[in-house]
Amino acid sequence: MELQKPFHHPSKSTGSEGVLRVVPNRFHTLQTTRSWDYLGLSSHSPTNLFHEANLGDGVIIGIIDTGVWPESKAFTDEDLGPIPSRWKGQCDSGQAFNATTDCNKKIIGARWFIDGFLASNKQPFNTSENPDYLSPRDSFGHGTHTSSTAAGSFVGNVSYKSIGLGVARGGAPRARLAHYKACWNVPRGQCASADVSADVLRALDQAIHDGVDVLLLSLGTGFPMFSDVDERDLIATGSFHAVANGIVVVCAAANAGPSSQTGQAMFAGKEIGFTGLMYPESPELIPTAAGVCESLSLDNNSVVGKVVLCFTTVPIRVRPTRVSSVVKAAGGVGVIIAQSPRSNLAPCSDDFPCIVVDYELGTEILFYIRATSSPTVKLSLSRTLVGKPVSTRIDYFSSRGPSSIAPAILKPDIAAPGVSILAAITPMYPIMDGGFSFGSGTSMATPHVSAVVALIKSIHPNWSPAAIKSAIITTAWQTDPSGEPIFAEGSPRKLADPFDYGGGLINPNRARNPGLVYDMGTDDYIHYLCAMGYNSSAISQLVDNSTVCPNPQPSILDVNLPSITIPNLRNATSLGRTVTNVGPTNSVYRLLIEPPLGVIIAVKPDTLVFNSTTKKVSFDVSVSTTHRVNAGYYFGSLTWTDGVHIVRSPISVRTQIIPSFTDD
Repeated sequence: MELQKPFHHPSKSTGSEGVLRVVPNRFHTLQTTRSWDYLGLSSHSPTNLFHEANLGDGVIIGIIDTGVWPESKAFTDEDLGPIPSRWKGQCDSGQAFNATTDCNKKIIGARWFIDGFLASNKQPFNTSENPDYLSPRDSFGHGTHTSSTAAGSFVGNVSYKSIGLGVARGGAPRARLAHYKACWNVPRGQCASADVSADVLRALDQAIHDGVDVLLLSLGTGFPMFSDVDERDLIATGSFHAVANGIVVVCAAANAGPSSQTGQAMFAGKEIGFTGLMYPESPELIPTAAGVCESLSLDNNSVVGKVVLCFTTVPIRVRPTRVSSVVKAAGGVGVIIAQSPRSNLAPCSDDFPCIVVDYELGTEILFYIRATSSPTVKLSLSRTLVGKPVSTRIDYFSSRGPSSIAPAILKPDIAAPGVSILAAITPMYPIMDGGFSFGSGTSMATPHVSAVVALIKSIHPNWSPAAIKSAIITTAWQTDPSGEPIFAEGSPRKLADPFDYGGGLINPNRARNPGLVYDMGTDDYIHYLCAMGYNSSAISQLVDNSTVCPNPQPSILDVNLPSITIPNLRNATSLGRTVTNVGPTNSVYRLLIEPPLGVIIAVKPDTLVFNSTTKKVSFDVSVSTTHRVNAGYYFGSLTWTDGVHIVRSPISVRTQIIPSFTDD
């Protein structure tokens, strides 16, 4: 819409969020017909990671989700070679799914797990409102969307009603897909209860046995979270064993971020041109009562042929489709909803023109209406702007740090595109065009990270999950690819920091050659569990091996992460890190420090020398504060560089001073 007058206008654990997983955040950015180009993985450039990794050929991505719609063009196996001989998985037939005809050289595995779900589900299953299949077939669309984003084949001329028109593809289009359906189409979620988690654990175990290289879990968890060793967090248990077997586990952070302050629309209906604009004033004691979106009171005579402005009065976000139906019934031709809106786009029913704006812009529109005898607004089609700068920002729904279970472990790890992602969907999905639809959320960011992991795995098959995670975090952008700042939506809007995006925006081409990595193995993960204070028997059960924690208890600050987070700095403290050279054999790295405000950091040694006999070097970090009162978190960085590689670790420090008490 365009106004005629211008404005001035846990599950966190060693196997989950502890130290094992790459947990992506997501950005407000472009469609999958554009998002890979935005990240520097253009299919037309012969020198980037995309082509160096041969489009991910030979890598197997396992997806634990709602299944797959195999007929989608995104899953064609044209030009793919034989299935990797090491693959031990299979496809299982079921309702409306034939293992022989529905699997191919792209979908090489398809299984389903439902026993736990059926044992705990108290809701009607496979109803007319929420149909589903007792098979790997996807009725909900979530698994189809995420898997095609990660590894979908090239599909030309894709759009949603001409919006986002282009070639859709996954980030690793030659990677193979193995689907493990453990999530089911029922109201209030698909993978919520502990018994359902048992299905997810069975799926994780099966994926490990089958031989996947990457595991994509776009599954959310609620608060409060289980501890790392709580037997009810079966996903953590399965993820630990996956990582112990060299499988990179990529999980979504969550959709529990602060509210948004932007507005957009998706309108693919008929362009009307300039038309009347009105706000339903009330003559009663509360003149704004009639303009409340939740209870619009409209005079049909004054609404016919006009666009209506309304304001929400409750913090719960109003569904635009509900408001638009009221306006449409009164003869209106469009609606502007002022609230704290979502940035992800979705059309109103029947392509009725609707847009969500924030209260500030809504108020300016209202003032324009009140100051103009015949206010007008133009109804124009939504357009895709190609080649134009895009403001990169952390979306409002993106969950933020610090970690609730282990505050000394930086979360999230990384950020990636996850708003208005155009990807394959099931034909049962209500808002789709030609088998494709837009989706937004952490679930859409996760396959972007998974695809990058697959590409890195293709050229570095022997790197551990921790090494790949380190490469991604230490090479990330802290600005957008064009050098513009990254903002974090919320209350208030601000520049993004490590609690918004972890290391930053994922930079695939730099991640393939990080220079140094902070590597970890099973002993490091046990160090973390012991540092968290869990008892040895619980740890032994998780790692499936007898474990005795050392005495004294190790420090969680010494876990060999590519980040440093100190949640309660009181006195001077020290910690250690070890880096492994994965670049040129003979290398010299020098130190660059950007200390957080009021924090003093010293590193010994300040020069790291690598050669044919020295592959790993350890260093010590001393941290103290000049603050004399309790302070919030301040952020900085510790960077090693050899003049070519830049290995950056984000630093987050909060000072907590213990007061001293004396008698009067």
